[in-house]
Amino acid sequence: MEPTAPHVVVLAPDPLLTVTVEVSAETDVPEIHVHAGGQGLWLARMARSLGATVTACTPVGGETGTVAAHLAREEGIDLRTTPGPPTGAYVHDRRGGDRLEVARQPSRTLDRHSVDDLAGTFLVASLDADVCVLTGTQDPTLAPDVLGRLARDLRAAGRTVVADLSGPQARAVASVEGVVLKMSHEELVDGGFAADASLPALRAAARELVAAGLRALVVSRAGEPALVVAADEAFLTTTPPMTTVDHRGAGDSMTAGIAVGLARGESLSEAVRLGAAAGALNVTRHGLGTGRREQVERWAREIRVDPLMD
Repeated sequence: MEPTAPHVVVLAPDPLLTVTVEVSAETDVPEIHVHAGGQGLWLARMARSLGATVTACTPVGGETGTVAAHLAREEGIDLRTTPGPPTGAYVHDRRGGDRLEVARQPSRTLDRHSVDDLAGTFLVASLDADVCVLTGTQDPTLAPDVLGRLARDLRAAGRTVVADLSGPQARAVASVEGVVLKMSHEELVDGGFAADASLPALRAAARELVAAGLRALVVSRAGEPALVVAADEAFLTTTPPMTTVDHRGAGDSMTAGIAVGLARGESLSEAVRLGAAAGALNVTRHGLGTGRREQVERWAREIRVDPLMD
């Protein structure tokens, strides 16, 4: 009898409808790719690829929201939608090799009723989750205190919480005891958490945050080994070099891998190893938050974990 798939619930407050125009290398004919996107849904897609049962809670509205919700459900994501303003969208042209933004419909601030509906839906869905994941918004469309409140309520209910946030939204969650927080080194510096991007400064900032209550801080460092600091351990994860096709979505894929690993009951180091593999393989693909489970699982064995001594 196969083990039950881990259940991951994702808060996706900033969904997107993405339209990308590319050109076929074989026929030189334009190809149009339409997907549900945004940080939370990219993360949910990767978690689903890694074998988890995934529920994503997201506000949708307008024509773009209708299409994005349909596409997410077609990928096997259990999507719990709440009413919201018209869902953001973009059109990118990649026929020249680089991404050229043709048009963007920005996300809009969620009003009080939309926030209440989204928060309630997420909390109820999280009651049966192995891991709950908090993602944020690029624009200040969701107040940081909402994320802090959700993190506190989930931890009080005994849920495992993983957060991928930056700026004031990260700060609102950073003081909640027991949260695994993932940030990039740029976000740590820009948010005023670290003095600079050097390894000693990043580790010092991580130690302060863990001392304040975090279970662990995971710091992605672009091409450098990721830093992980917990109360009883600190280590670096090194990924073999790979040619980058598109770096976007790597961080979200890494967070998805960490969440799935923890949902399986793996140690922090093994979960981060899986996350590092998911993020590394994602940069070799055109699709954001995409990958094959068997490839990620195999690549995870190539990730080196080195304890970081004082």
